[in-house]
Amino acid sequence: MKTTHPKNFIDPNLLYLFNQGSYYHAYNTFGAHLVKEGRKSGVRFTVWAPGVRSVSVAGDHNDWAHNADYLTPIGTTGVWSGFVPGVAEGQRYKYRIETAAGQILMKADPFAFQAELRPETASVVRSLDYEWKDARWMEKRAKTDHFSQPKNIYEVHLGSWKQHPVDSDDPGDPRRFYTYRQLAKTLIPYVKEMGYTHIELLPVMEHPFDGSWGYQLTGFFAATSRYGDPTDLMYLIDCAHKAGIGVILDWVPGHFCRDAHGLGRFTGQMLYEGDDHQQWGTYKFNFNRSEVRSFLLSSAMFWLEKYHADGIRVDGVTSMLYLNFGKNEGEPKRQNIYGGDGDLDAISFLQEFNGMVGRYFPGVFTAAEESTSWPLVTAPPEAGGLGFHYKWDMGWMNDTLKYMSTDFPYRPGCHSMLTFSMMYAFNENFILPLSHDEVVHGKLSLIGRMPGDYWRKFAGLRLLALYQTTHPGGMLNFMGNEIGQFIEWRYYEGIEWFLLGYDHHARHQAFIKDLNKVYKKEKSLWDCDHSWNGFQWIDANNAEQGVLSYIRTSASGRITTVTLLNCDVRAYEKYRIGVPLPGRYEELINSDAAAYGGSGKVNSEAVQAEAIPAHGMPYSVEVTVPPIGGMILKRISK
Repeated sequence: MKTTHPKNFIDPNLLYLFNQGSYYHAYNTFGAHLVKEGRKSGVRFTVWAPGVRSVSVAGDHNDWAHNADYLTPIGTTGVWSGFVPGVAEGQRYKYRIETAAGQILMKADPFAFQAELRPETASVVRSLDYEWKDARWMEKRAKTDHFSQPKNIYEVHLGSWKQHPVDSDDPGDPRRFYTYRQLAKTLIPYVKEMGYTHIELLPVMEHPFDGSWGYQLTGFFAATSRYGDPTDLMYLIDCAHKAGIGVILDWVPGHFCRDAHGLGRFTGQMLYEGDDHQQWGTYKFNFNRSEVRSFLLSSAMFWLEKYHADGIRVDGVTSMLYLNFGKNEGEPKRQNIYGGDGDLDAISFLQEFNGMVGRYFPGVFTAAEESTSWPLVTAPPEAGGLGFHYKWDMGWMNDTLKYMSTDFPYRPGCHSMLTFSMMYAFNENFILPLSHDEVVHGKLSLIGRMPGDYWRKFAGLRLLALYQTTHPGGMLNFMGNEIGQFIEWRYYEGIEWFLLGYDHHARHQAFIKDLNKVYKKEKSLWDCDHSWNGFQWIDANNAEQGVLSYIRTSASGRITTVTLLNCDVRAYEKYRIGVPLPGRYEELINSDAAAYGGSGKVNSEAVQAEAIPAHGMPYSVEVTVPPIGGMILKRISK
C-alpha cells in the first residue's frame, strides 16, 4: 500500500475558510492539480470526505489499483490530500472511498475540470491553461453599466443548434455534435449577423443524461466533454467576446442528479444533499452546510474567473426558496423559525452569491428564474432582497402566450393579458423570456400556438416579436424562434434550418434580423428599461379593435419612439393616435411589410403631427394600421 502525504502544500487558512463556508476559490485547492513537488511531476489530489476510513486514487496511472495512492487526512477538516507522482494530463481517475461502514464507493471528483464522455463516468486530469485574447472586452465590461445596455439574448442548446449528419440511428451519437471550436466558427458569426447582443447557453457543466438538457449535473467545475475540452469552450467564449457578444451561462445550484458516481451519498451518508427533490428526482443541496456553500460559491466563481462568463442565470430559484416546493398535498410540511415557508439558508446563500459576484466582477450580471411573486428578487440584500440583477418575467410570458394563442374573435375579452404586465413592470428588473421551456412537452412551438391559417400564424409571430422588443425589459429567445420552426424543440435533433428554403420562414428570419438592428440602434427601447421614465401609455384600452400604443423614451429624454400594435385581423386606415411632440414621424419598421411576408399595409412616408389632441396628448398623427401587425415610429424633425 502506497500512501501519499500532504506535506505543507495545503494552506490551513484556506481549509478554515472552506469549513466556514467562505472559500470562494476552492477549485484552486481541491480537485486534481498538475504540480511539481521536489523533483517529481505529478498531480496533487484533494477531496472533502469527512468521516470515512480511507480515500485513495484509482486510475490509468496505477491500472485502477484498489490498494495504492492513499490520500492523507488533514486534521479534523474532513479533507484528504496527497501528491501522486507520474500522473499525466488526460489520464482518468476516481476516488476510492471506504466509508465508515466499510462500504467501497468509486466516486468522480467533485472538483474535476473534465470528465469522460458519457456513458463513462471517470474524472480526467486537465489543466486550464489558455491564452485569452479578450482583454479589451473585459476592461470595457468592468466599466459598463449593464442596466443601461441592450439585452437581446439568444438562448442556445449547443448539442442541437446544428448537428452533423451521421450514418447512425442513435440520436445520442457524439459524432452528431458540433464541437466548441466548430460552434465558434458557425454559431458566433450567425448570432452577430442576426444582431443579438448575448448568447445564453443551456448548462455546459458535465451531466450524464442528454435528456436533462444539462440541468441535472455531476460536474460543477467540468465543461461537458460532449463538445470538446475545457480550453475549447474557452475559445468559443473568447470568439464571442471578439465579436462583441456577451455569454451568459445557466447554472444549477439548487439540486444535483442521483447517479452513483456523483455527489449523492458521497461518503455513504448525506453530505452535499439536504433533502430529496421529489418533483425532479434529484437531491437538493444542503445550504446550511458550510462546506457545501464553499463548493457552490466556488463553482459560480470558477465559471466567471476561468471562463470569463458575462452573466449567470440561476435555474430553479423558486425550488430553492420554498421549503415545501414540489411536495404533494397531505405530505408533512416544514416551517422556518418564523413559521413561514421560506428556506432561510437558501435565501442567505443566494444573497451571498449575488454579493460575491458584484464584489469580484463589476459588469457581470445575475438573473433569476423565479416563477412566483416572491418579493424583492432584484433588490439588494441590505434592503431585504435577494440581490439578483434581473428576474425572468414569467408572468409576462404566460399572459402574452395565452393571449397570442387565443383566436381573434375572443381577443377583446383577453385584452388585459397584454396590459397587466405594466402594473408591475418596474417592481423588479425584468427579462422577458421566450425560452426553451415554452417549446417543449406538448406546449407547441411559438408559431404552432398562433391561430389562423399559415399567413396569419406568421403575422402573429412577427407581432409577438415586435411586442416583446418594444416592451420594457431585456428579452430572450430560444434558438429556432427566429425561423418559425413548427415542431417543438427536440434536444436530440438539430434546428430545422432547411425551412429557410421556404419563403415564409426566410422572410420571418429577415424580419427578426431587421427588428434586432432597430432595437440595438434605438436607445429608447433599452436604456431606460426599468423605470416609468422610459415608458408611457398612449392607449391601453382599445380592446374592441385590439390596438395598443405606447411611447418609449431614452434616459436622456431626447429620443422617443412610438409603438402601435394591432392584434386583430382588420386593418385600419387613417387611424389617429396621440403623440407627445410636434414634428414628422417616420416608420422604422413595420411587421406587415411585404418583404417580411405581410400584406404591405405600411406607412412608406413620414407622417406629420397635427395640433389635434388625442389620447391625452397635445398632438396626433394619422397612420395606416396593418392587420395582425404593428410598427415603430420615430420623431425625425420638429
